[in-house]
Amino acid sequence: MKILAVDDEKDMQSLFEQRFRKEIRSKMVEFAFASSGEEALEYLNVHTHEAVLILSDINMPGMSGLELLKFIKQKYHTPPPIVMMITAYGDADNYNQAIELGADDFLTKPIDFDLLKKKLKLANYA
Repeated sequence: MKILAVDDEKDMQSLFEQRFRKEIRSKMVEFAFASSGEEALEYLNVHTHEAVLILSDINMPGMSGLELLKFIKQKYHTPPPIVMMITAYGDADNYNQAIELGADDFLTKPIDFDLLKKKLKLANYA
């Protein structure tokens, strides 16, 4: 499973690599990382349909995660990637807007990696 993680926080890449070490080593999961919405779109334009799942922060400088979500859902139809939104703010406005724009799921920070693995059907490997 190829996952594109989009977050402007620099430590997120090492955190994901640490928490998914076993899954990465066993080749169950492969990560690509982008630090902005714009960088994520550049990645998606070059690696069309590689990312099966996109985990995107909502609050980022430049293009927000919600703007990225809207663009992804409009442009990438076949097959449509699963998009999970991640935010430090679990407020109803962000949640409702993300769902309206087509988000498949919504997680709050700090990320519960056990819950994320369950959602990704990797719970047996946690």
